[in-house]
Amino acid sequence: MSYFENFMKANKAYVDLHGTQHLPLKPKTKVAILTCMDSRLHVAPALGLALGDAHILRNAGGRATEDMIRSLVISQQQMGTREIVVLHHTDCGAQTFTNDAFAEHIHRELGVDVTGQDFLPFTDIEESVREDMAILKASPLIPDDVEINGGYYDVATGRITQVK
Repeated sequence: MSYFENFMKANKAYVDLHGTQHLPLKPKTKVAILTCMDSRLHVAPALGLALGDAHILRNAGGRATEDMIRSLVISQQQMGTREIVVLHHTDCGAQTFTNDAFAEHIHRELGVDVTGQDFLPFTDIEESVREDMAILKASPLIPDDVEINGGYYDVATGRITQVK
């Protein structure tokens, strides 16, 4: 049995809790959060967010990729967000490999040559947050008046530390 069937059962209970509230399309806090896909990181409760409060964009490592910038532009230009939070976390899978080693793994497992592909691994969590904040600040698609902040989430404690 697919786990999706369990999700569908759980969703029936969620619908009862959700009720008939109508949430506006635009996020209430006008904040977009760029973070990692890690299943140990529950962004909304960690930041005190409710349904409809913020856009939460996720990818491997929480990195400021071209596709994340695309989503942030839509978030800002169509949905009115005016602040971006870059949120990485401790014990990230993106800290467990190098591009070369991962390319060898992909070639061995899938027979596909991805030499030269940057999977955006990192070793220093604070530096990776600073790098992504700098990428966003340098992007001509992100207006200068958009506030950009960053931090990292400790998966062992739930504590978020700001990165300047």
